[in-house]
Amino acid sequence: MLKIRRLSTQDADFQAALRELLAFESAQDASIDATVAEILDNVKRRGDAAVLEYTSKFDKLDAKSLPELELSQAKLEAAFINLAPEAKAALEAAAERVRVYHERQVQASWTYTEPDGTVLGQQITPLDRVGLYVPGGKAA
Repeated sequence: MLKIRRLSTQDADFQAALRELLAFESAQDASIDATVAEILDNVKRRGDAAVLEYTSKFDKLDAKSLPELELSQAKLEAAFINLAPEAKAALEAAAERVRVYHERQVQASWTYTEPDGTVLGQQITPLDRVGLYVPGGKAA
């Protein structure tokens, strides 16, 4: 199981521990950037086949199609229900903070008509579905 390091502002070494945790850029080197660029290029060129190959290589999951990588609502709910109470509370608190923050970003569509009849404006269209990759390690 993944061990999550917890920091407390009350700890005497908090600032040093936080600096160490955030010093991920010091671990970067050009070969990492080159490897990532190669992976992204491969996925752009080969699409789903490349994604499935990298899933097998990095995640050790032998999926035959992208739908196999999707987690059903039932599996997600079961995983959440079975979380340790402390982990569940932390996720709920984080989700609430993210929700409240992003509610302040909501924009409304608008239009206006110029004297010559030209209609101008901005159409805000929420996305029906998005994908998200959350890398491990010290990625921001």
